[in-house]
Amino acid sequence: MSRDQQLRVNEQIRAREVRVISETGEQIGILPLREALRIAADRGLDLVEVAPQARPPVCRLMDYGKYKYEQSKREREARKKQKVIDIKEIKMRPNIEDHDFEVRVRNAERFLRDGDKVKATIMFRGREIVHADLGKAVLDRLLERVKDLCVVERPAKVEGRNMIMILAPKPGLAEREKQEPAQSEAQAE
Repeated sequence: MSRDQQLRVNEQIRAREVRVISETGEQIGILPLREALRIAADRGLDLVEVAPQARPPVCRLMDYGKYKYEQSKREREARKKQKVIDIKEIKMRPNIEDHDFEVRVRNAERFLRDGDKVKATIMFRGREIVHADLGKAVLDRLLERVKDLCVVERPAKVEGRNMIMILAPKPGLAEREKQEPAQSEAQAE
């Protein structure tokens, strides 16, 4: 249950006496509910029960509509700041050509700099699974190229006909990458 759903406002308050706090945060005192509602109406504000478990319940004089708006605004800001981490997959074969491998390395570096995890998959076909050491060597080469950008979240492991390794970006890497271009642009001006 969210906080604003459990707040009681004006006539919804059930207590006979309430401790009233003004809109500036000063304590007015313990008043009968009717008196507190009258003060709120005189000031053009709402009486909002902020601590119902207290004896007597604590109520604050505030503009409830404005309060709800500011709460939703804060929640939107918090959601905006949350970074959803995706898992990007890079698929390779155990006998991958050099140029194809370089493209996969560049993609892995870009994904890690963006703050995403990388799932490196070696796909075996037919009897290639017998030579799992070739697939492990490709994953080790990839790790060697991107080791300064990541940490191994899950080491190379064979699952069915695939060998999978998951790499996670080093903590704070995406923020550093965003700050560096901003600093170089500031120096260019």
